[in-house]
Amino acid sequence: MTKPTGGAKGPDELRRQIEQTRSELGNTVEELAGKADVKGRALARAADLRDKAGAVTVQLRSSAAQAGHAVQDRAAHAGPGPVRTVVQAGMRHPRPVLMAGAAAGVVAVGVLRWRHVQGHH
Repeated sequence: MTKPTGGAKGPDELRRQIEQTRSELGNTVEELAGKADVKGRALARAADLRDKAGAVTVQLRSSAAQAGHAVQDRAAHAGPGPVRTVVQAGMRHPRPVLMAGAAAGVVAVGVLRWRHVQGHH
């Protein structure tokens, strides 16, 4: 804000002070409007959370796929007959196995986040 200087020294100085005060007032109004825009801030936060959730989903799918392939490789080479039969069925139909692994990962992350949020309240 401008500091009172005891008055303008002429009309040009007065106009300059008025323009500076208007500019500062405009900036203050913009800042207050931004803080008062609760809906806009909430929408921006929701967009951020959606982006983060999408990234976590991609990571979980990738991790589940890698884990599924590792388990299939290990189990295909060892294990008793019934286990080998189940593993071979999973190898013939890998999509349900990977989806179940991804779902389990999503549930695990959800439980961990829920516990974290509950711990802060």
